[in-house]
Amino acid sequence: MAGSDQVPAVRQRASTRERLIDAAVRLCGERGIEATSLRALTEAAGSNIAAVNYHFGSKEGLLRAVIDQTMRAVNEERRVRLEQLEAAPQPPSVAALVRAFVEPGVGLAETHGSRGPDVARFIGRVMGEPNARVREIFAQQVEPVEGRYLTALRHALPELDERGVQFAYAGMVGLLGVYQSGTFATLGWAPETDDGTPASASGAADHERLVAFITAGILAPLPAKATDG
Repeated sequence: MAGSDQVPAVRQRASTRERLIDAAVRLCGERGIEATSLRALTEAAGSNIAAVNYHFGSKEGLLRAVIDQTMRAVNEERRVRLEQLEAAPQPPSVAALVRAFVEPGVGLAETHGSRGPDVARFIGRVMGEPNARVREIFAQQVEPVEGRYLTALRHALPELDERGVQFAYAGMVGLLGVYQSGTFATLGWAPETDDGTPASASGAADHERLVAFITAGILAPLPAKATDG
């Protein structure tokens, strides 16, 4: 007869799954996705590789699950904000689109409580990962919402060609990722709290600077092209 302290199989599976996701968030954020082995993840989670295969199918499946969980609230807020802008009488401006996209991103840490710094660092790592496949996986997971922002920017920037719009969008995503990852603090541009969290991560003034800087960069006119010869 099973003891009264035996954990039901369903709860065991859920617990193992969450431990693996938490370990991936923390270790991949610290070391990078490619530099974090499955063995390191399973050891940190008190699990084994068979559990990764059972719950996620592969390391790539685990990565997809982590991105989905960590980005779900951000993507939902971005979706709501974009739909509110699109429902307004006037088409959304570049400044409004940047704010609607960036503010949920800089608030990413707050939506995850004590895990916030690890989650923000993980997302920053994913967006800056050298392996193109990792960036592709991230893009696939967030495309249903983020793709709509790219479309909105096309309408807000009729003077730019497609390459110019994509560059503007990539610049916005890239700078946000650098900010989220805590790189500013690592380079000594912002103080850190006692637990290593960038103090600017919750600073309203720095959030405003980020929105303003990205908006100005997108709207800045290109210099005149040098002529040949």
